[in-house]
Amino acid sequence: MNESFDIEGPAGRLEAILMSPPADPVAGAVVCHAHPLHGGMMHFKVVFRAAKALQSAGLAVLRFNFRGVGRSEGVYDGGRGEADDARSALDELARRLPGLPLVAGGFSFGAVVGLHVGASDDRVGAVLVLGCPATFTDSTILLDRPPPLDAGGKPRLFVQGENDTFGSGEAIRALVEPWPEGRTVVVVAGTNHFFDGRLDELQGAVCSWAESRPWETDTGRGGGE
Repeated sequence: MNESFDIEGPAGRLEAILMSPPADPVAGAVVCHAHPLHGGMMHFKVVFRAAKALQSAGLAVLRFNFRGVGRSEGVYDGGRGEADDARSALDELARRLPGLPLVAGGFSFGAVVGLHVGASDDRVGAVLVLGCPATFTDSTILLDRPPPLDAGGKPRLFVQGENDTFGSGEAIRALVEPWPEGRTVVVVAGTNHFFDGRLDELQGAVCSWAESRPWETDTGRGGGE
């Protein structure tokens, strides 16, 4: 079941969709989209497929458009305001799902936002990182610092296209190697930043991880790859 509604964000209205599982949800998730200035929006295929995977694993999943995208009000704010948007989305989900654990994450720019917000929010028990931009250029660094790849010690899933031009599978493995505890890395062979031709593999990786309920442990799945 899908429900469309507006969230009151720090810059005005945020357009949102909540995807609920058939039974009572086991947790909630906020999935953030790619860069607003490069066509990113909540209906993008990678974001939708990730949300479907989480929904099939029993989570209620909130997608939303960052400020200035679609019907969301405001203008692009270099990541800082977008992080505040994501916090508003988490607030809304926590209000709708009192007492349930939350997952934060996203795709590309949204993955960086999810890392920053998820690492610092005690309500978030696990973090989802899709198409992580390994170089962290000016357009992806938030709060003048790179994202916390250890997510504050929380369980986290990295899914990366083998040939991603913003960070190959090999580059992501090297980047997260210093923080093995609680991380799972899945490199999808033969695909790019957008997982073209391999969206089923992306969806399967997210579903398998979510079905293990990583938010129920302190160390997730022990660093398996």
